[in-house]
Amino acid sequence: MSPLISKAEQFVTNYLNENLDTTFVYHNIAHTQRVVAKATELLEEVELSDNEKEQLLLAAWFHDTGFTKTIDGHEKESVKIATAFLKSENVPDEVIKSVSEIILATQMKHVPKNNLEGLIKDADCAHVSSKNYENYSSLLRKEWELTLEKKLSKSEWLNENIAFLTNHTFYSALASGKWENRKGKNLANLLLDQNKIKESTEKLKQKKDELKFKKHKLDLPERGIETMFRVALRNHITLSDIADTKANILLSVNAIIISLVLSNLVSKLDNPSNYYLVWPTAVFALFTVASIVLSVLATRPNVTQGKFTKKDVANKKVNLLFFGNFHQMKLDEFEWAMTKMMQDRDYLYSSLTKDLYFLGLVLNRKYGLLRTTYTVFMVGIIVSVICFAVAFQIAGTNVLF
Repeated sequence: MSPLISKAEQFVTNYLNENLDTTFVYHNIAHTQRVVAKATELLEEVELSDNEKEQLLLAAWFHDTGFTKTIDGHEKESVKIATAFLKSENVPDEVIKSVSEIILATQMKHVPKNNLEGLIKDADCAHVSSKNYENYSSLLRKEWELTLEKKLSKSEWLNENIAFLTNHTFYSALASGKWENRKGKNLANLLLDQNKIKESTEKLKQKKDELKFKKHKLDLPERGIETMFRVALRNHITLSDIADTKANILLSVNAIIISLVLSNLVSKLDNPSNYYLVWPTAVFALFTVASIVLSVLATRPNVTQGKFTKKDVANKKVNLLFFGNFHQMKLDEFEWAMTKMMQDRDYLYSSLTKDLYFLGLVLNRKYGLLRTTYTVFMVGIIVSVICFAVAFQIAGTNVLF
């Protein structure tokens, strides 16, 4: 070791111990010593002149002294401190200029222009291939919190490190050959930790969803409201059954009547003496057919599209409790939609309310048609009887004359 390097070591050690803030837990004298040690390791196997080796080591000692002045642009401050020291030691200007250029090469985005600049950058980032990389990384994270008030979660810090190691390149073939494999192992460990965090996050999210679902179950309305829905829906279904039964009765009665008319009465109209029965029979048949048509309409089901989209579920526009809205959907899509609805209490009870409402509309239609059917049937019977009475009266009068 040259006398100048020994003086530089003593100067930098004292300077950093006295002037560097204690919040710099990573960029401190220990880091500088590691960089010098890695630079020395590289110099043992590289062909350089003694002057070039000395310049590289001088730059390694001074490259982070600028942290005593500032964080942003600390490399330029390091150059000033190194220049002042070297001038006090009567070092030639061309050597000072070369050392300054090597120090400035340690800037993050700087691309090395020569071998010395590449070696200093490799030595400065040699920690990426260290077995203690995780410890060094933790120190740097702590330093960011203390000096920059930059707090990152474990996941965010892992992403920062993965991005750095993925984009990092050793500039000298010597450093690449010595340290690239270990750097790859460190990157693999980081990716493994990242996967563990993702799995843990997914499990935590799943547990939160389960707790949320349980909470929704616990937050269900009072039992009286549930009973109200149950009773109301059952009453609607019962009324619908009654309407269908009444319509079937009318349908059956009118079908029997029309059968009797066609088999017994119509066959006798061929006789000229029975022509007076044509119009009463036609009126009777007309009202009977009208009653049958209305009875069929009252019991005739509506056919719906039977499909919905995920957007409909997200916007809570589809009632999943009515089969007509999902009968053409695939099972996995329907299960997904039902799960979404069951996890959303408002959506669930909104669907029950809609189901009750639309059942009411169906009942209104059925009973409206049923009332009309009974009216037509009643009027038809009365009018038919009157028509037959009038027809018989006219026929009797004609016989007298």
